[in-house]
Amino acid sequence: MNPFPLAHAALIVVDVQPDFMPGGALACHEGDAIVPSLDALLRARRFCHVVATQDWHPRGHVSFVDAHPGHAPFAQISLYGQPQTLWPAHCVQDTPGAALHPGIDWSALDAVIRKGSDPGVDSYSGFRENHGPHGARPSTGLAGWLRERGVEEVFVCGLARDVCVLWTAQDAVELGFRASVLWDLSRPVTPAGDATTRAALQAHGIGIVGSTAFAG
Repeated sequence: MNPFPLAHAALIVVDVQPDFMPGGALACHEGDAIVPSLDALLRARRFCHVVATQDWHPRGHVSFVDAHPGHAPFAQISLYGQPQTLWPAHCVQDTPGAALHPGIDWSALDAVIRKGSDPGVDSYSGFRENHGPHGARPSTGLAGWLRERGVEEVFVCGLARDVCVLWTAQDAVELGFRASVLWDLSRPVTPAGDATTRAALQAHGIGIVGSTAFAG
């Protein structure tokens, strides 16, 4: 019996945008390498539901190093009592670098979750923004959207593996979903942290699988 499309499962494609590719404002290590295989997976329609997240920052966003004179890119500061990395300006709203990657056929998408649009709050996870001035992590609405459609399990891929993919998978588990990361369809900011990322995923009970599991 053909198991596809997977019932009660969703694919979450995290931040596959030009600014996270080589030559972009905040390039991930080999970020463009996932594009052909991800395109093939989306065209194969293996999941009942497919959601993409999209970093969507206003100019002068609080996470941008330019908003903090005297600091270097990738410096760590405290923001609302939590550690905050200061990133190069990236994925600015309505710029080419913020678009969903044009080399992928996105017609399988059911929804796009834009995150990071609050100028004063960063947002890594597809499910919840980072801590803001009031302490709580506001919902993006993704969890409710998935539950309304009977989704019980999510498979997460995209960029960056050690930041937004990781946070999205961790939040999925904390919000009651089973979760796995498609390791070969994700890339980190830097591969030096891959062992730490694997350990963090395993500590949360998140599966680490390859996209070949969804071959026809």
